[in-house]
Amino acid sequence: MEPLDSIVIGAGQAGLSASYHLRRLGIEHVVLDADDAPGGAWQHRWDALTMLDVHNVAELPGDTPPPHTAERANRVVPATFAAYERTHDLPVIRPVRVDRVDDDDGLLAVHAGERRWRTRTLVNATGTWSHPFLPHYPGMETFLGEQLHTVDYPGPEHFAGKRVLVVGGGASAVQFLGALAPLTDVLWVTRRQPVWRTEEFNPEAGAAAVALVEKRVAQGLAPQSVVSVTGLMLREQEQEAARMGVYDRRLPMFERIEPDGVRWADGRFERVDAILWATGFRPAISHLAPLHLRSAAGGIQLDRAGRGTTAVADPRIQLVGYGPSASTIGANRAGRRAALGVQAALAAESVAASAVGS
Repeated sequence: MEPLDSIVIGAGQAGLSASYHLRRLGIEHVVLDADDAPGGAWQHRWDALTMLDVHNVAELPGDTPPPHTAERANRVVPATFAAYERTHDLPVIRPVRVDRVDDDDGLLAVHAGERRWRTRTLVNATGTWSHPFLPHYPGMETFLGEQLHTVDYPGPEHFAGKRVLVVGGGASAVQFLGALAPLTDVLWVTRRQPVWRTEEFNPEAGAAAVALVEKRVAQGLAPQSVVSVTGLMLREQEQEAARMGVYDRRLPMFERIEPDGVRWADGRFERVDAILWATGFRPAISHLAPLHLRSAAGGIQLDRAGRGTTAVADPRIQLVGYGPSASTIGANRAGRRAALGVQAALAAESVAASAVGS
């Protein structure tokens, strides 16, 4: 098979944006998506999450944003993505779960089971949803109640009548507490003090927050979540929980888990029926390990002086939905930048080949 000019891995917001811009530039490519149907991570979110609950989902390039209604997000966004793929005739192949990407005599070889593609460049848009982070605490395997991560969250009604411990200091933890507190007894623990935001989050503040995340990945550090620099805000949906004082009763992290609850270093014990781990995600990039893109600092260093999506260790690789582009607005912008990065890499390859030929 002749090598493609580019391959996009992942058909979420960032991957579709990249594919749209690659097509506009006339760059031959395919999009490999691990899911059976369109929608990216959105199709796997809990039924109780509505379009009113989510942070605004930015429109894909050349499209309009999905409606801000009480409809389920795991239906609205996948339907929007599916229509977008059809409208723009994007070359998505699914289901294809990529196992690894390695170097093949100057080209990139993308392996998925028995299938294999060769490409000159790659746009990685695999996001984080498939790589949930679950910390380990002594005794957690002895707990007799339920332990669920955000990816397994079944909705608030499931926990009615149960005493629930919510672990985590991010936006998901705040949303879970807001939904659960009016229904049942909840406790909240975090490893770090949550950072609350009181002033308006305007475009200037957003740009400043993204710049901080960009600075980390430009140094080769592992990316932090955008909310870690934007801070947390309570929406209308969480106001009832706030009036109940849930967000004022945050506890420090416990020391160990016991069969029917958790215990702190000072001996304090709290009985709980369920532990909800809202502990976030890590970038799903293990398939890129053979390319040795990680820096000594632990992250993949991106070229901040250029487009902010190009891997410094290998300019053939673009990363979107990683670091500063791990948001719907950032993903759209990164898709365009990544397509331009692919174009630049292909041009550099053409110049190098001409020089060798002459």
